[in-house]
Amino acid sequence: MYDAIVIGARVSGAPTAMLLARRGYRVLLLDRATFPSDTVSTHMITVEGSAQLRRWGLLGQIEASRCPAVTNIVLDLCFDRYGHFTLEGFPYPVDDGFAALYAPKRTILDKILVDAAAAAGADVREGFSVREVLTEDGRVVGVRGRGASGITITERARMVIGADGLRSIVAQTVSAPEYHVVPPKAFGYYTYWDDVELRGLEFYTRPGGTVIAFPTHDDQAAVFVERPERDFADFKADVHAGYRKTVDDIAPDLGSRLEAGRLAHRFMGAGNRPNFFRKPFGPGWALVGDAGVHKDPITAQGITDAFRDAELLAQALDDGFSGRMPVETALRTYEYRRNEALKPLYDFIVDHAAMEPFEPAFQDVLAAMRNDQDAVNRFFGVIQNTVPWAEFFSPRNLSALMGLTDPDVPARPRLADVG
Repeated sequence: MYDAIVIGARVSGAPTAMLLARRGYRVLLLDRATFPSDTVSTHMITVEGSAQLRRWGLLGQIEASRCPAVTNIVLDLCFDRYGHFTLEGFPYPVDDGFAALYAPKRTILDKILVDAAAAAGADVREGFSVREVLTEDGRVVGVRGRGASGITITERARMVIGADGLRSIVAQTVSAPEYHVVPPKAFGYYTYWDDVELRGLEFYTRPGGTVIAFPTHDDQAAVFVERPERDFADFKADVHAGYRKTVDDIAPDLGSRLEAGRLAHRFMGAGNRPNFFRKPFGPGWALVGDAGVHKDPITAQGITDAFRDAELLAQALDDGFSGRMPVETALRTYEYRRNEALKPLYDFIVDHAAMEPFEPAFQDVLAAMRNDQDAVNRFFGVIQNTVPWAEFFSPRNLSALMGLTDPDVPARPRLADVG
């Protein structure tokens, strides 16, 4: 019998298994894929997520895979009131001078994480399809599934962890309650390009569309487009044409660079992506990563969130398994800490995923940063998870940014409307 069975061996499941195994627990990690294996992904590991890999001792493997470090962000904006302008900078260093983000291909990242889980002592079974989550007297007790041999296998554990995405079999089995639910608002597609020079992470946003570009493995540029869900059917009718038109309309300079480069991969993407929180625990079960919270990938937070939540869950289970506190109390703490970290940016994402024009107050804040490099770097820190949302968007900080002398006096328009 295992202490934990983790279903799903990608960016939330493999770290969870690794961290539990490093604490001495007996862990079984399952995935229907065999690695290396690709999956639709935003690729981006924010500065905080990259620092997390560094603390785990895995960043060196990412660097050794020749994934380029990104140390510059360009945010390209255009507002009726202010015209076209860009904000360029990077978050301040964390963890004794670390300041970089990485965007590895998932064929490489996921293999590194799976191997790290195995090296920590987890029992890893690739090519294993979980067909059933087992319950007894209202408690999850194990799984039943098939490996490459086709033989049905049953395994039992103190805790079964769903790290298997928004359609998690664990969440479905236990009917995990959902809250903060927002319907799908956007869809996205991406591909890779050869011979396209970038200035770092380039982010272009306009009403009705967003374009994001950054360097990845193989000296390639990964270029994403995101559009409102209402455009999905028309876009799918000719993905190549819709993709190029979106880039050319929103980021014409980047479009010219793509024209001079070479398409290096098929288009990948998805629509119909709901936004929700799920209760992430119950008797004998827990959820982590997209299985527990799913949101639009417009700001590319998913991998970093998965890393953070894997660490929070592993700590909670260690607290519970070791007897330092009741398991339910530890898992309630996990849910609280997850939500505390996620909710502010989740609200921002679901408010802006439909790509309607930014609220006037938010436009004012962004425009006020044009001649304030410190503010730009700290704002990028919010998006890169190194600066707390509440710290940057506090009345005092916004008042100083907007040139108000009294932090209790609202800006015009109300700064409370920001985000």
